[in-house]
Amino acid sequence: MTKQALIILAEGAEEMEAVITIDTLRRGGIDVVVAGLAGKEVVKCSRMVSILPDTSLEEAQKNNSLYDVVILPGGLKGAELLSESQLVGQILKQHEKEGKIVAAICAAPIAFKSHGIASGKNITSYPSMKERLVDTYQYNDGDRVVVDGNVTTSRGPGTAFEFALSLVEQLVGKEVADSLVSQMILKI
Repeated sequence: MTKQALIILAEGAEEMEAVITIDTLRRGGIDVVVAGLAGKEVVKCSRMVSILPDTSLEEAQKNNSLYDVVILPGGLKGAELLSESQLVGQILKQHEKEGKIVAAICAAPIAFKSHGIASGKNITSYPSMKERLVDTYQYNDGDRVVVDGNVTTSRGPGTAFEFALSLVEQLVGKEVADSLVSQMILKI
């Protein structure tokens, strides 16, 4: 059975983190649904790159109430919008409760905190977010990707390939992740 991922895209998302994650997971054979937080309209990302979501977040939830992983890309404005959304909180809580992977990169772990996700777990984030997270989590600023049970976090745009490959490995295995490294001519 094909693994399914939901990536939630909000205005101001960090486009490298979103696109590298989407592309890498799809290369790994994972069915990725890109859902727009504000609907199906084009999302203007942090560096003015425009991305057209596959669907709205509401439709993505209706079409499949439980994904194998829910992914939040960073970008401060996008992360703040994800933090404010009750629907994002509901989806994250449901997936965490069911033992599904919840993943966030860069500034997006602040959405975990605002929705009460992964409290007490080991996480990382973009360095400037550390002070907003250390009181709720075991903060790790030494590793580029941190996996604690069903929670995966990463540092920022420069760690997006490692973040995505970690998710591929967790979902479909190390052999598939390793094969992508050579296919994409990555040096990590």
